[in-house]
Amino acid sequence: MSDNLKGYVGLPQDSTLPTVLTGLYFEALENFTRTFAFRADDRVVMLLDRKIDPLVIHAISGLARARGVRPWVILSDTTQHTEIPEEVKPILSQATFVVSSWFCSIIDPFCIGLRKKGQRWVKVTYFRDLGLLKTPQARFPIDLVGEIIRATAARYPKGQDFDLKFRDPRGTDLTIRFTAEMRENLLASNRWRGKMTPDEPGAYVHYLPTHGPNLYDRTSVKDDEHIVVPVNGMVYPQCAVGFGEPFKERIGVEFKDDRIVAVHGEGKEADILRDMLVGGRLIELGCGFNPKAPRHTIYPAGSNSPGALHYGIDLAKPCDYIRRVMPEWEEPPIHMDLVSFDTTVTAGNTPLIEDGFLCALRDPSVVEMAKRFGDPVDLLEAWPD
Repeated sequence: MSDNLKGYVGLPQDSTLPTVLTGLYFEALENFTRTFAFRADDRVVMLLDRKIDPLVIHAISGLARARGVRPWVILSDTTQHTEIPEEVKPILSQATFVVSSWFCSIIDPFCIGLRKKGQRWVKVTYFRDLGLLKTPQARFPIDLVGEIIRATAARYPKGQDFDLKFRDPRGTDLTIRFTAEMRENLLASNRWRGKMTPDEPGAYVHYLPTHGPNLYDRTSVKDDEHIVVPVNGMVYPQCAVGFGEPFKERIGVEFKDDRIVAVHGEGKEADILRDMLVGGRLIELGCGFNPKAPRHTIYPAGSNSPGALHYGIDLAKPCDYIRRVMPEWEEPPIHMDLVSFDTTVTAGNTPLIEDGFLCALRDPSVVEMAKRFGDPVDLLEAWPD
């Protein structure tokens, strides 16, 4: 066999034909126009920041004007607001549709209260650059994302208490004790029902259509800060937002009765996490649901690839390390996302994720819907790095 392999090509290259690229772009535009579902009688307010691509603002505003809506755009110096500023509240409270890049969008009781009154929200954490419309994750069919989410929701045991368990090869052994009521609370949201467009009153969705609903978060206890959820055990994450590479050493994060009580391990990374995390609380355990989201891109808030997990921790105090390495992070220095790619998750006796693979990707309903859009294996299991 010849050793002269110069110029060897064994895999196809992406097409650059204008005809092909135009078709792909319009697939993404379909998701875009359906997500920003403005109605002629909407009052639209946009809570954005100075580092978002101005073309994003003009694209969304242009779509609004085409539907007879003239949006208010509030441009802040930062996304890191932990609550809505007082001077913004009178404008925001009159909106019917909100587009936001601000961190407080999901957690501020003021925002939660407005959604309970019927406000519809689109969070644009992952749409900070108009060029993202040309990516596979932007054009992945949102109806198929919704079916993947519904198939995952169906795996949660109904009408009974159960344990949500997390395991991985490094020794992770975490259990969250779910009651039947917690399950109903969690899965009641529009996203867990597979509603990827903000059509119904109180809807909250992400655009790009990547960040799915959380396997666990505080909505399971109706955002009651006083309830102690039985979150217990050890997590050995592979990496975390704000660290330039995966952890070199085995680092264990210990949870007891809803709080982090210790960080186990040696070395600089363990020391940083020990100072950062002890006393923190798990507020969300996020899972990716878009098979075309880059698998190993964890900035700004964890991988959105199916089966990749991010453990969202609210810290006991602001973290100087975060301030130094990510002074203009889209999230404030009181939050941290720990990430794992190879976790097995079971709800009772039913697997949700096996070794980092989201089981619902092979459910018959998901595969059948995927056939409408292309090759199911390509769509559901060919993950970009």
